[in-house]
Amino acid sequence: MEREPRYFEYGEAEVAYLAARDPRLGEAMAVIGRIEREVHPDLFAALVNCIVGQQIATKAQTTIWNRMLERFGEVTPEAMAACSDDELQQVGISFRKVGYIKGAAARVLSGEVDLEGLAELSDDEVCRTLSALPGIGVWTAEMLMTFSMQRPNILSWGDLAIHRDLRMVHHHRRITPELFAKYRRRYTPYGSRGRPPPWGGLAQPLSMGGGRRRHTRHEGLGSEKREEVGRGAERGARVSPYVSRETSVRPSFAFRSRCQQ
Repeated sequence: MEREPRYFEYGEAEVAYLAARDPRLGEAMAVIGRIEREVHPDLFAALVNCIVGQQIATKAQTTIWNRMLERFGEVTPEAMAACSDDELQQVGISFRKVGYIKGAAARVLSGEVDLEGLAELSDDEVCRTLSALPGIGVWTAEMLMTFSMQRPNILSWGDLAIHRDLRMVHHHRRITPELFAKYRRRYTPYGSRGRPPPWGGLAQPLSMGGGRRRHTRHEGLGSEKREEVGRGAERGARVSPYVSRETSVRPSFAFRSRCQQ
């Protein structure tokens, strides 16, 4: 039975806060409208999906993930520990990734990593814990914190799509660490709560497969401004990695992973 999809939670309060703190961002959010991006609260399954998606196309990732669901039913630490290396390789997972998945499962089952207990830790502590797992780097840990754990204030320096969108909205030639830190302070405590409307949404929001945009009236923006933002969106690069709803037989939450090893 297919699970009921869940979406990244944010509301008018967060949007209003971000728009007040950054009027240019507010204009962009008004143009884009609301975007619903699916999240997966099963942190271990989301973590394994990240590992599966490293260095491969999203379509291949979805195919392999669906094979895993067909073969194992659920992607749990117990299931991954019980299956053989050969069984994982037979669904299309490389030898190295098998080691990552098995290693993560072993640490969870041994109690070395308490995934449920992460909810009680600070963002920095969660990031350190997740990025210490095999095959998971800081960038991937931050994506899991955003699109599985729904942590409200994650703005990832390693996400090139955020750099691109900040340049697009604020007309910067490049985003330096100092400039990024300024925007992170500005958007706190809603660094990731504000992410669904702007971050990744400026780049072809209807064609990236990760969100469903609701129709919105572009109130307060003239036609020239709307066209300017639209042209900028067409020039956008890679969309932010996120958990997306797929149209395949089984539900998938495909992270496009360029994980730090």
